[in-house]
Amino acid sequence: MEKESDLRAAIGALCRADEAACVEALLPRAGLPRDGELRAGARARRLVETVRLRRREAGGLDAFLTEFGLDTEEGVVLMCLAEAFLRIPDDDTADLLIRDKIGGAEWESHLGASDSLLVNASTWALMLGGRLVRLHEAEGSPPWQLVQKTVARAGEPVIRQAVSQAMRIMSRQFVMGRDIADAISRARDGEAKGARHSYDMLGEAALTAEDAERYFAAYIGAIEALGATAGGESDVFAAPSISVKLSALHPRFEFAKSARLTDELAPRLAALAVAVKKAGIGLTLDAEEAVRLEPTLDMFAAIYGSEAARDWEGFGLVVQAYLKRAPAVIDWLAELARRGGRRIPVRLVKGAYWDSEIKLAQEQGLDGYPVFTRKPATDISYIACAKRLLSMSDLFYPQFATHNARTIATIVELAGEAGEYEFQRLHGMGEALYDALAEEDGVAAPCRVYAPVGAHQDLLPYLVRRLLENGANTSFVNRIADDDAPIADVIRDPAASLGETPYRPHPGIALPGDMFAPERANSGGIDLADPGSVEALLTDIDTALAEEWIARPIVAGDELDGPPTPVRNPSDRRRTVGTAMEAGEGAVRAAL
Repeated sequence: MEKESDLRAAIGALCRADEAACVEALLPRAGLPRDGELRAGARARRLVETVRLRRREAGGLDAFLTEFGLDTEEGVVLMCLAEAFLRIPDDDTADLLIRDKIGGAEWESHLGASDSLLVNASTWALMLGGRLVRLHEAEGSPPWQLVQKTVARAGEPVIRQAVSQAMRIMSRQFVMGRDIADAISRARDGEAKGARHSYDMLGEAALTAEDAERYFAAYIGAIEALGATAGGESDVFAAPSISVKLSALHPRFEFAKSARLTDELAPRLAALAVAVKKAGIGLTLDAEEAVRLEPTLDMFAAIYGSEAARDWEGFGLVVQAYLKRAPAVIDWLAELARRGGRRIPVRLVKGAYWDSEIKLAQEQGLDGYPVFTRKPATDISYIACAKRLLSMSDLFYPQFATHNARTIATIVELAGEAGEYEFQRLHGMGEALYDALAEEDGVAAPCRVYAPVGAHQDLLPYLVRRLLENGANTSFVNRIADDDAPIADVIRDPAASLGETPYRPHPGIALPGDMFAPERANSGGIDLADPGSVEALLTDIDTALAEEWIARPIVAGDELDGPPTPVRNPSDRRRTVGTAMEAGEGAVRAAL
């Protein structure tokens, strides 16, 4: 237990550690022998060449994000619409958004540019909306006056319907099904070809107890449905699995509420574990924002060591490689598995909340970032973590979630003949890449599809993360299909991409405290999700409370007495923190 406690402390110590020092420590742990690097590079090149050769046949989100990248006006418009449109509560606001965003975009230029039904259907809908908006806003053109009047009367509902349909077409490509039955049905074709699936019931960050109950019921329903169709699979790693966001199961899923989470969330999670184990499928705790890592680890440890998970290897965790704490989390999990005597499935991802992690640290004025500021540093962390997972096949069942050909090729090279592992991809994305991998010699690792389930109105947080991750023109998903991007650049070894020795964080992303320099320093804050910071704060509070605090009126430098009034802690009115001596008549006269 002492070793586990030390490992847990090591996780906290890396929360916002010096980025350069973290990368320098990871580089030796992420390397391959020279011949291995050459083989990985050659495999990555073949994968990219195959995907580019077949990209006209590609559909789904790969085609969509290639056509509407965030380096185009239309891509930016789509980002705005997707982020906002589905949650707009009234038609008038929706009409204003549409008029503001889509009228000036050149949707026609994208029509027919792809063979994908998704791209062309969405383009048609948005093109219709854009044309009607332009007609509606035209001025001084008599031939259109009648059309303008018609649009003014009936056009806006038509526009709204067109854009709404485009958003629904897009959301259909992001989600596996509106409900679990629909998702299971759509997954059958993939399963017939050997694909596995991990189902994610969309919906996160429950705001009320009623929300949490609803999400819990949805998870239970999905588990029962998956158990009925799992076919008695004896290998839990080959069986379907379900991914759970703990923020969906409790409205106060945060570090400060750890005692409450132990009493209220842990029993609920244990009930899910019992149901999943009975169904013969897997259960994975999904990753969320960095501030939720500590309570996630608490919940994982509690259930892993409980009767609910005894003799069951289907209970897994997602680790985000862009966190500086990722390698320490794996070391901690290894000790947990060693003590528990059974393997832990670990889904290694690069991370989906980078933008918000940077912004939150800046907003709070923290002393650093919990994530790496440069993409190659995240790639190096990913490989170092992958190498660690593969080296301990008796403790882990590694699951590598990536759409990056170089990362995939490196994993294959690292794995060799060692142990079981699998790859994972998002539903609607990376299919061509993994089809190409399946044709490679010596690669037998299965691929699991991460399959979101839910109605389109539940899609927004997931949708925005996917667009931000993969819509940018710097993303691998975008560059793999871009003939103008040299393959050598697309598959570059991340260590070589850093281009600097020693490593430097991104020069355009100042530390939170320096973001307003040289004009002024940013106001400093305390990370209330970091055990070390909270412990130091509580120590300071206890020290302050141990003193006798008395406030008195001061006249000409002399402290005067007056009627005493107890001062209570505003967050706990039962606690008296000091005494205030009110200024009496004598003090006032002395002051005058």
